[in-house]
Amino acid sequence: MSNKGGVRKNLNNKGHKISLFSAIMLALNSLIGSGWLFGSGSAARIAGPAAVLSWIIGAIIIIAIALTYVELGTMFPESGGMSKYAQYSHGPMLGFIAAWANWISLVTLVPMEAVAAVQYMSSWPWKWANWTHHFMQDGNITTPGLLIVFAFMIIFTLINFWSIKIMTHFTNLISIFKVLLPTLTIIMLFASSFHPANFGHDVQTFMPYGSRAIFEAASGAGIIMSYDAFQTVINIGGELENPRKNIIRGVLISMFITAAIYILLQVAFIGAVDPGMLAKNSWHGIDFASPFADIAILLGINWLVILLYMDAFVSPFGTGVAFVATASRALAAMTYTKHLPAWLGRLNRRYLVPRFAMIADLILAMILVSVFRNWNLLATVITCATLIAYLTGPVTTITLRKIAPDLERPYKPTYMRWFAPLTFVLTSLAIYWTMWPTTIQVILVILVGIPIYFYYEVKYQKKDFKSQFKHAAWLLGYLVFISIMSYCGSDGFGGQNWIKYPWDFLVIALVSLVFYKVAIDTGLEKVDPAAIKVNEKIKLKND
Repeated sequence: MSNKGGVRKNLNNKGHKISLFSAIMLALNSLIGSGWLFGSGSAARIAGPAAVLSWIIGAIIIIAIALTYVELGTMFPESGGMSKYAQYSHGPMLGFIAAWANWISLVTLVPMEAVAAVQYMSSWPWKWANWTHHFMQDGNITTPGLLIVFAFMIIFTLINFWSIKIMTHFTNLISIFKVLLPTLTIIMLFASSFHPANFGHDVQTFMPYGSRAIFEAASGAGIIMSYDAFQTVINIGGELENPRKNIIRGVLISMFITAAIYILLQVAFIGAVDPGMLAKNSWHGIDFASPFADIAILLGINWLVILLYMDAFVSPFGTGVAFVATASRALAAMTYTKHLPAWLGRLNRRYLVPRFAMIADLILAMILVSVFRNWNLLATVITCATLIAYLTGPVTTITLRKIAPDLERPYKPTYMRWFAPLTFVLTSLAIYWTMWPTTIQVILVILVGIPIYFYYEVKYQKKDFKSQFKHAAWLLGYLVFISIMSYCGSDGFGGQNWIKYPWDFLVIALVSLVFYKVAIDTGLEKVDPAAIKVNEKIKLKND
């Protein structure tokens, strides 16, 4: 969750604050990655025309989560703030688990973007590119394809290896292109081939696979993951002009632009599919390796095909390079509390980049992509890990209102009292949608961090374990509960169907509210002193 390292130094060297426009462009650069290249095709295959609703539901959930973090971001406008909030309200153990979960999601983004580029390569239609066709088999990356993925990830890392300047110039260069091409694709598909009948003529044909498929697509098609990068604006809160107002403006404007692009892309995709192909294969049978490029080929829009294949490199490369920077700094930031080896946070003297953290991230990314060999699986892993980290947002917001009512709050909506528990429930449901066994696999990876935490706690800190565990126990109990629900829940989400849809949703909602209440009740008695110091800066500015 932390961007703080080199980004902060770079900005400070320039001697200026980031404008609202720059913050929005930075967020859009992170938000528009490979999600738009594959999300629409995957969602349509899972839910049919109702996939449009999946994108709307995904946007609602992430905007709800974002609003809880906006209150925290305006209270603590510091670089990499999202990695610290849970510690402010519930102590170092919960802070570490939340930061660890988010770091896992950031690391997984890197191979996912590389897989996206390779998957589009595997469908190149030109004769000279026949050598790329064996990179994919049955929707999974083959061993030769995996080697190309490794090569791309090494390039992403090397671009970050020497200088933050190279990285920022690279991402700035392509951010406009990343916004314009999806917009152009929407316009061309609407103009060239749009079949309103594809959306059905009643509820049954609009939702051919039932309402459950809408929620399956929200996580399984990478929809929630595609909206995830709202945190970019909050993490640079310390460098923003007028953070009191611009944090919420930056988050909401970038999210609404992104949601509009993704929803319209889904509408354009559904409308562009040949009705004859639908009649023959149904939506489940529509399986494009490169969804928008394949449709453009069928429509004969050759220049758009070339642009789409170009973007299949540009978008993933831009996002991949950006997240190598973010993930390495998130890992480096976790060493400051002395719960990870100090050498992981060491900055290169000349270029001031955390090279050791980058190498560690690269090794883990290679392991992850060797296990999860397709884009959808990686997207689901990211969704699950990110949402577990985000669970702490609504809890921390309300806990801080309880234990530290006197802290300065530039953004303090009255609706947050009921909105925070609602957001917690929505986040819980979205975690459940990531499906068994992905849920338990991700949770086990997160739990691996706890022995590491305790090892360094014993070695360096020697604080009161009992107290730390008390403040973090609610999340550990919650992870056990959601694992059991994932296994016992409906078969549409990979479970044993012992608790059928929609009763599984009801159980999760009710039990989540119990965990939310316990989480609020087991917060710190007094706010972390570090939080007070950051918050005082706002008061000084106001005075």
